[in-house]
Amino acid sequence: MTFAHAERLALCDSALSAGPRAPTLCEGWTVADLVAHLHIRGSDPLAALGIMVPPLAGLTKRHMDAALARYGFEGLLEVVRNGPGRWSPLRLPGVDEKVNGTEMFIHHEDIRRGGVVVPPPRELGSAVEDALWRSARMAKFVFRSSSVGVVLERSDVPGAELRAKAGTRTVTLVGKPSELTLYIAGRREAADVQLVGEPDAVATFKSVRVGM
Repeated sequence: MTFAHAERLALCDSALSAGPRAPTLCEGWTVADLVAHLHIRGSDPLAALGIMVPPLAGLTKRHMDAALARYGFEGLLEVVRNGPGRWSPLRLPGVDEKVNGTEMFIHHEDIRRGGVVVPPPRELGSAVEDALWRSARMAKFVFRSSSVGVVLERSDVPGAELRAKAGTRTVTLVGKPSELTLYIAGRREAADVQLVGEPDAVATFKSVRVGM
């Protein structure tokens, strides 16, 4: 079983346990909204354009609402559990793992950590942490506007670093790849990441708008 598939199943289990009206780390979204988003992303290529193209966001929202009305919350969970739709390019061999592994992890944690009582981070194992570390290269895009240098440092593997942005002053983000992934994706407050650097550099870095 691939990481993307395993994380998708775990996400659906957590969503069912939390319930449709539970909050998530995605501001303004309930668990039901997040499940509908995942359905559109994986099974409705036309409506999914609105995820990246703001003028089409209304189309995406209408299709999300329609999917929930058609299937119901638990029914839509079963659709999502089965993976990308039959005609989705994400269903091609290897594409789901490459595109959805990190996505499913982030949104699973959006559900897990979105409530009042936040559970501790999961022990994901070295294979998953390694996979998330490889995807951490997205930090080079996310932090491209930073006026200070940015380095990612794995707290679970001594000496493992990734320079995301060069600069004369540098801030180092220290944490497991899973936690760094959440930070890079804009879940700053929820991520267990330590920022190391000169106080003024850290303050400057914190003012950078990040997120996926």
